[in-house]
This record gives sequence, structure tokens and C-alpha cells, in this order.
Amino acid sequence: MDFQKQAKEVIQIELNAVRALLDCIDESFNRACELLKHCKGRIIVLGMGKSGHIGNKIAATLASTGSPAFWVHAGEASHGDLGMITRDDVLLAISFSGNTPEVISLLPRISSLGVPIVSITGNADSKLAKAATVSLLIKVEKEACPLNLAPTASTTATLVLGDALAIALLSTRGFTQEDFAFSHPGGNLGKQLLLTVANLMHSDDTVPRVHPDTLFDNVLREMSAKRLGMTIVTDETNQLLGIFTDGDIRRCYQKYGLRSDAKIREMMTSSPKTVRPEDTAGKALNFMERHKITAVVVTDEHNIVRGILHMHDILQAVIEE
Repeated sequence: MDFQKQAKEVIQIELNAVRALLDCIDESFNRACELLKHCKGRIIVLGMGKSGHIGNKIAATLASTGSPAFWVHAGEASHGDLGMITRDDVLLAISFSGNTPEVISLLPRISSLGVPIVSITGNADSKLAKAATVSLLIKVEKEACPLNLAPTASTTATLVLGDALAIALLSTRGFTQEDFAFSHPGGNLGKQLLLTVANLMHSDDTVPRVHPDTLFDNVLREMSAKRLGMTIVTDETNQLLGIFTDGDIRRCYQKYGLRSDAKIREMMTSSPKTVRPEDTAGKALNFMERHKITAVVVTDEHNIVRGILHMHDILQAVIEE
């Protein structure tokens, strides 16, 4: 069997199903988004079988992007979990056939609560589509399964449509990086967005610091003692004048030779790159990667030194449990 050929055929079929979604996005999508946006309670995502698995993921995506949601197993709903649904909620019901018995049997009870229903189905004439307040249709010519039985292309299209709903709602809510971080405090992305430079920087006596008239030998002693691969150069008011790094030592040796009587003002880099204490760790990390530096001076709006941030401090904080 040619496995590569089979894989490419599957991918092509599923690509076609996703492309077909473009023609399905119409005024119904707008009305669905308005219903979900103005939901006072939670978006309840309901499904059975493979559609249920996809629904579970859609609910997770909605919840993590600013639209409170959770998933309910259609089979369990008729055995008590229906009590999770309140009059303030909106139901997002998923069934490709639109006639899944476990889903259809719940509709009268849900309707009696006055709960709006948004359906995702592949059958516009199905019971689910007709009972829904708004019906979203997905068009799938065939499943990727050669028997045209196992949900494959249809579940992929459903997942993509769910992502489209979630991101459309995210955009209209003005969801920000800080909002994302609030719902992802345990993940690496959340840590980068929540942690600020002030949380991670070296400050006070841990910062290597010299006066511009400091001799080269004493500069090396300060750098060796503080072990950050650099020193800052400041005046009496703690204004940043320049920096001197391990790399500068090699460059100065090649250019001038070793001069123990040289003052650091002759060798420092003036107007170095800086970040602010309130900047996020992620922003600072991107800044350092972009400029190919491993440490950066932290200053306030008046160019007063507040600390030094090292790339290793960010990476360690992000990977820590």
C-alpha cells in the first residue's frame, strides 16, 4: 500500500472541506456571533461521539479566548447534566447529521427554558437545524474515510468553524494579551505575558555598576564579582551613561591592547539599549532576541537605572513549574 499517497488524499479531502466553509459564512454567522457575544451566562457546547470530542475542544477555545464556555456530553445531559444549563446561557449544539438522537431528545427541554440555540450541522433540513435559533451549515462532499463513514472531513470542518466563532468573538470583545495571560497563568505563554521585567530583573547591590572614571582593572573586578557579563556606567545620580560587556573586553584588547590605566569612559558603549520595568517578560525576550543580546539595562522614563535583566532569568522563570 502506498501510505504517502493515501495520506495526501486524506489531506486533500479535508482541505476541500475547509475551503467549502468559505461559502458557508453568511448572515447566519453574524447572527450566531451576536447571540454568543451577548450571552449573559455561559456558552454550552453540546455534542455526541466525534462531534462531542470536537465540541469539547471548541468549548476550551472559547473559554480561553474570553467567551466563558463549557462542554456537556449529550448522553449524560439526559441523566442529570442538563441541570448545568440555565436560562442565561446559549446552547451551541453540534451534529453533522443534525438528527443525533441524544441531541434531538434534549431540544424540547432546552427550548422550554428559553435558551437560544446555535447549531452546527451538515444538514439544513435536519431536526437540529430547524429547531435552532441560528443554524450554521458545513458542506462536506465526502469523508476522508474510504468507506465514507468515519467522521473525518466533517469533524475538521466543524473544528475550523468553531475556531472562526471563537476568534470572531475574541476580536469583538477587544480581548488583549493580558486577558489571555489571566486565563493561562500556568502556561509558558501566560508566564511571559504576566511576568514583568520588574519581577525578574537584578537590582540594588546585585547590579554591577561603575563610575565613568573607574580604571579598567577595577571594572573587571566589578564584573567578575557580579557575574552578569556586563557592567553599567552611571553618574552620581544613577543616570545611565553607558555599558561595558564581556564582548567589549575582547574588542578593546584587539583594538587597544591591555591598558590597566584606561578609564571606562574611553571604552564603554554609550546610549545602550534599554527596557522598562513595566515591560512584560515576553516583550523583553523578543527585544533581546531581535538585537542579539543576552542582557539589557532596565531604566525608568528619566533614564535612571533600575536594574539589569538577563535572558536566562526569563527562560528560567518560564520553564519553572
